[in-house]
Amino acid sequence: MNNTEFNLQPQILEDDITKLIPLQENHFEELYKVASDPLIWEQHPVKDRYKIEVFKSFFDIAINSKSSFLILEKETNEIIGTTRYYDYNPEKSSVAIGYTFISRKYWGGAYNKSSKKLLIDYAFQHINAILFHIGTENIRSQKAVSKLGAVKINEMMVSNNGVDLPHFEYELQKK
Repeated sequence: MNNTEFNLQPQILEDDITKLIPLQENHFEELYKVASDPLIWEQHPVKDRYKIEVFKSFFDIAINSKSSFLILEKETNEIIGTTRYYDYNPEKSSVAIGYTFISRKYWGGAYNKSSKKLLIDYAFQHINAILFHIGTENIRSQKAVSKLGAVKINEMMVSNNGVDLPHFEYELQKK
């Protein structure tokens, strides 16, 4: 186990196709262009996040977390989505990855897996377990984290703006 400080928002994480950079206030307009597609949120517990006022709240929380990333297509620097770390627990040596969405143009390809793998590989330099909290209706994301090797360990409620939403908790252990 590497005992160096776990920085939840390193300056850049990248591979052959994806680049993650810290999310900043000036990314709002371009990121909202991606988020404004209602079909992105179809299986999501917060189905109206495509509305600007709902997305603004999501974005502000992401900025304030100081652990969020803009997902870029590496070759073109096109903004394709966002993701973040949350619920870091040094005692349990765990962190959650989530609040991820990606432009439909990049669905079904390697981009979601790439961005998750960048976060996972970096986190596993510092911790032993990664958690994913996925809405019970979000079959697409459940399949995606299962492909990464994560196992469903719990059913839970996640509060969003005072509304409890049913979620599954998946865990990926460091090998």
